[in-house]
Amino acid sequence: MDHPSRSRSRTGLALLLAVAVLTTSFAPAAAATDSPGRRGRTASAWLPYWGDVDAAYRDALRHASQLHTVSPFWYETTSDTTINAHPGAGRRSIIDGLHDAGIDVVPTVTETLGADDMAEMMHDPVWRRDHVDTLLDLVASQSYDGIDLDYETMAVTGDAAAREQVRTGYDALVEDLCARLHDRDKQCVVTVMARVRGSGTAFDYERLGRYADRIRIMGYDLHWSGGDAGPLSSSAWYDEFLRYATDTIPRDKIEVAFPGYGWDWTVGTTGHAGHLTWKQAEALREQAGAEYRFDEVSGTPYFLYEKDGVEHEVWYQDAQGVRAQLPLLRKYGVRGTGLWALGFEDPDFWAALRGE
Repeated sequence: MDHPSRSRSRTGLALLLAVAVLTTSFAPAAAATDSPGRRGRTASAWLPYWGDVDAAYRDALRHASQLHTVSPFWYETTSDTTINAHPGAGRRSIIDGLHDAGIDVVPTVTETLGADDMAEMMHDPVWRRDHVDTLLDLVASQSYDGIDLDYETMAVTGDAAAREQVRTGYDALVEDLCARLHDRDKQCVVTVMARVRGSGTAFDYERLGRYADRIRIMGYDLHWSGGDAGPLSSSAWYDEFLRYATDTIPRDKIEVAFPGYGWDWTVGTTGHAGHLTWKQAEALREQAGAEYRFDEVSGTPYFLYEKDGVEHEVWYQDAQGVRAQLPLLRKYGVRGTGLWALGFEDPDFWAALRGE
């Protein structure tokens, strides 16, 4: 693992953040509120840095009465002391506008290092401390309300020994990070894969649930772009991972994130499915004259169409599917919900969350 700087200066982060901040306005940040109305909100959502970012931001403001947190997908860890900023990161108008609407801004940080390098860094006390310092510097660089760790690359490994090293190392990292965030009255949020049928085992739900304020479970990609065609989620899958999650994590800390998108598979091939937002999926279905179908077993919609003589199969999620799967959350006493991602979803998604 390359450690270009083990000093405490955070020069790399400071330069990266400076570039992001200089491209935005310098208006003073508004403080997030904690009114009784805000405490009644049950949803969070990610804001992508690509595509129509302004439309995604307006989407958040339209649904501020339901959103307690927005997590801009702005940052990426590349070493213990380096966090790269995606285009538009730290945009003041978005941060201030969300705060004015009473929405907390808890940016997401992903990682690209993989299992071996992350395990090495997280198990070394000095490198782990350096990384926590770097994450805290990021939170302090703007008026952020905390941080969301979405460290997935490290968890995707077929090596059981490496996965175990990731699990124990991540426990130590999250424990240290959450304690120091809490000392600063900041939120510590962790995004994890669903733990079911042997998947997601790099995430120690019980220990992460002790340290973090919220555990966001990605309730999507049961079938994904690199695999066979099928639903992104299913009622049986939700039932299975929620049973485990609620046995190991306090229910009031759990959020289940719904997909606002789908995958377009070419029939007869595996992998390389094309990504579609709900809006794109519906436009494609109408353009192709395809019949809307709803799979009652999974609780998700799909359709079939043909292009250039080749058959395609599209699975996605919409408000009808959310209504079909929400009872599973209620069954386990989970109120927290999430959305990947703002601007992707069926507009009726928000009414479905309200039970309408």
